[in-house]
Amino acid sequence: MLDVLRWDSDLIRRYDLAGPRYTSYPTAVQLHSEVGSFDLLHALRDSRRAVRPLSIYVHVPFCANICYYCACNKVITKDRGRAAPYLQRLEQEIQLIACHLDPKQTVEQLHFGGGTPTFLSHVELRQLMAHLRQHFNLLDDDSGDYGIEIDPREADWSTMGLLRELGFNRVSLGVQDLDPVVQRAINRLQSLEQTRAIIEAARTLQFRSINLDLIYGLPKQTPEGFARTVEEVIKLQPDRLSVFNYAHLPERFMPQRRIDSNELPAPAAKLEMLHNTIEQLTAAGYVYIGMDHFALPDDELAIAQEESTLQRNFQGYTTHGHCDLIGLGVSAISQIGDLYCQNSSDLNTYQDTLSTAQLATSRGLICSEDDRLRRAVIQQLICHFELDFATIERDFTIDFRGYFNDQWPALQAMHKDGLIELGNDSIKVLPAGRLLVRSVCMVFDAYLDLHNRQRFSRVI
Repeated sequence: MLDVLRWDSDLIRRYDLAGPRYTSYPTAVQLHSEVGSFDLLHALRDSRRAVRPLSIYVHVPFCANICYYCACNKVITKDRGRAAPYLQRLEQEIQLIACHLDPKQTVEQLHFGGGTPTFLSHVELRQLMAHLRQHFNLLDDDSGDYGIEIDPREADWSTMGLLRELGFNRVSLGVQDLDPVVQRAINRLQSLEQTRAIIEAARTLQFRSINLDLIYGLPKQTPEGFARTVEEVIKLQPDRLSVFNYAHLPERFMPQRRIDSNELPAPAAKLEMLHNTIEQLTAAGYVYIGMDHFALPDDELAIAQEESTLQRNFQGYTTHGHCDLIGLGVSAISQIGDLYCQNSSDLNTYQDTLSTAQLATSRGLICSEDDRLRRAVIQQLICHFELDFATIERDFTIDFRGYFNDQWPALQAMHKDGLIELGNDSIKVLPAGRLLVRSVCMVFDAYLDLHNRQRFSRVI
């Protein structure tokens, strides 16, 4: 790991800019209202003809409690009855989408996100999964990657047993920070015991993979306190860890207005937290996958990166980038062939549109040849930290050096600074540049100057 990653404070200071996370290229910021449900139906038809495998994302927006840091699309309510009309429309959407696909298209990957998916009752979860199985070709031999996000405060042993029975074999748990002082500042009181109980249940029930989410840069955090959280989390031995940088954007996300900006750690303290975390996880044997992701060496992501098959899409780092991604639910994003499209982000609009038997697509884009080319370049850099020009030249019939002539000075500067090694036929992201790979990708982003960078979090 040490030869994979090198901490360079000077480079970080100069290249730690605001920029996209590149779960897609073009990014979701570029989606526009001229693309709608008609385009989605065309893309589904092409998917059906090619009999491409599927990845399905289901968005469940409800949460019983608000976490102040959250930037997700969610509905905060104690009224569990709010889920019933939503599920009714979600089931309509499933039917409308599925009738344009071929039953032979297997669902290799399924993910429930939110919100809090376990906000739904056991009866509702059973009903939703039965509906998905009725309309899509879900695998029943446990070979698929079927994951769900869990709030340990909203789950118990019986919940975990139900999820395993329904076919889920991966779980992702939100932890963020174990310090009660920090938890009070973000309105998320969650004990280590609650988290440990869910992990023990997942292991006993033979879930294949456990992911934990942490966030650094939250109010009242200190490098010492966060190091203690990481130490406790390592003892839990999750297969994967996501260590996110908190982006404080109260003008965009209303819940964040409840956070006192004076209580946020200074930039130097945030950097120290990340530096410590990398050292702790490295010492514990975790592999740095990229950006904020770490995994044990025998995890599928680590193996895929080793074998150069790792990909990235709206689900993050994945081994299923070859699948067409179908997003179901409010605000969900689909990626089908060269089409990106997103459902309405407003719950009432989503429900009202589907009540008229219309798809709730509100915006999207169709990738151009230039988009596809830049997407391939960014994908290689962000997943594998290297780029072979000949592959791009062969796939897109271009001269790489000529096509990216305008970007060459920026790449040469990064080469001189030690971020990358720029050769005549390749780019290699050096150990000191790997934490800043988003900055390298930004060089190839044709849209970045066209919109406000403040829409994005900083690289670190």
